[in-house]
Amino acid sequence: MSRAGAVEDADAVLVGGGIMSVTLGLLLARLQPGWRIVLVESRSEPATESSAAWNNAGTGHAGYCELNYMPDPEDPSKAHGVASQFMLSREWWAGLVAEGVLSPAAFIHRAPHLALVFGERNAAYLRRRWEVLRSDPLFAAMEFTTVADEIAQWAPLTMRGRRRAVVAATRHSAGTDLDYGALTRQLAAAFAARGGELRAGYRVRGIRRLAPRRWSVTARTPERDVTFRTRFVFVGAGGATLPLLQTARIPEIDGFGVLPVGAAFYRCAVSEVVAEHAVKVYGQAAPGAPPMSIPHLDRRTVDGAAQLMFGPYATFSTKLLKHGRLTDAPATLRPGNASVVASAVARNLSVVGYLVRQLLASDAALFGQLQQLYPSAERDQWELIHAGQRAQIVAPDAGRGLRGGRLQFWGTRRVITADRSLAGLLGASPGASTSVAAMIELLSRCFPEHWPRWQAALQQTIPGLGRDRWTHQQVEQSLAATDAALAL
Repeated sequence: MSRAGAVEDADAVLVGGGIMSVTLGLLLARLQPGWRIVLVESRSEPATESSAAWNNAGTGHAGYCELNYMPDPEDPSKAHGVASQFMLSREWWAGLVAEGVLSPAAFIHRAPHLALVFGERNAAYLRRRWEVLRSDPLFAAMEFTTVADEIAQWAPLTMRGRRRAVVAATRHSAGTDLDYGALTRQLAAAFAARGGELRAGYRVRGIRRLAPRRWSVTARTPERDVTFRTRFVFVGAGGATLPLLQTARIPEIDGFGVLPVGAAFYRCAVSEVVAEHAVKVYGQAAPGAPPMSIPHLDRRTVDGAAQLMFGPYATFSTKLLKHGRLTDAPATLRPGNASVVASAVARNLSVVGYLVRQLLASDAALFGQLQQLYPSAERDQWELIHAGQRAQIVAPDAGRGLRGGRLQFWGTRRVITADRSLAGLLGASPGASTSVAAMIELLSRCFPEHWPRWQAALQQTIPGLGRDRWTHQQVEQSLAATDAALAL
């Protein structure tokens, strides 16, 4: 068969084999069983990039103790939003477990979340954050203490060998650790079992509009080129999303750019050390550091083995994917976004300085950051590993004219064409933990003609769907039901 000879029709084509596309694929396959839904992934299997277990922190981002979601202790809106969205993820996964679709032991484990700060000013901030949040039913179970011995009971490694100082911590016992790679692979298998088509080894080369609400998606395999003709396209390809949306020439991404940021972590597999840290502890970002650089010392369970992870440390590459090419980021520059990207860099020189300091830091200096949370850590018990790449969003700043740009550190951005036939997801944090809420919102916006029926069907599995505020009873019921289903 010639490379240009294969043409197939589909109702929906999803690009990327990470948790976002796979979640959307399974949702569609369940809601519209008569549709032909094709998911294409460039690698040989799903979940090899940001969804892979060691390419992310495995956090069940619930907003409980991630201080970057609430820098102003008087404004709980982001923390509440993340916590609410993560509750929907728990309910969806629990429903799939009850149906026998997912095996929870392979992807989710209990790991209480802690925030740990030092000094009087930071302790006052954390106390106020706790006071504001505890009136929210989603955070009512969160505890606060300034007693060092109590913190030592919560997270022994953090206090061992530490000189006495002003210290404060909050803890939420409902926290979890997620192996998103294992979860994504299970969701992909469920998608295929529902009639979805997973095409691994298909590298998308371009997206082109054929007519109103009609697109062609051209992919390359080792043997041939395949063109899919479809009425709906979703691009959830991580760092490759913007370049692919650029091939579609849609006005909705005019001026958008990306800045690639990599990450590294220290990992410890010494069983005696791991056994003493069954939690996730979040610290505070260093002065001048971006919000996503919040240090955390986490219990991880991957492929059934418990280990510890500390990081992140910033790395740099012009790749937009871990398995990408050095030309990836430069290739996204266009006349319409080059000045926007330059403006964003100029407005974030402190972030640039932080990145340079991280790149020039010695191993001893990097390990010293770990010892701030775990003072008695021994270097020979930890290995430095490289994680995934993030494509940080650079968005046009309407308040600064056509040349203004801003770096969007928090949140993901859904890009949807005016006719709702093509959508893409840009950004990272909080990412995978809110995948269910993100993809449900996308369905409601792209398919308004189906949404009333779909919403009614989804609420049978996700009782919290559409709920902006939660009562104490609703939170208790949801946690109890999902804890039981997920074996937490």
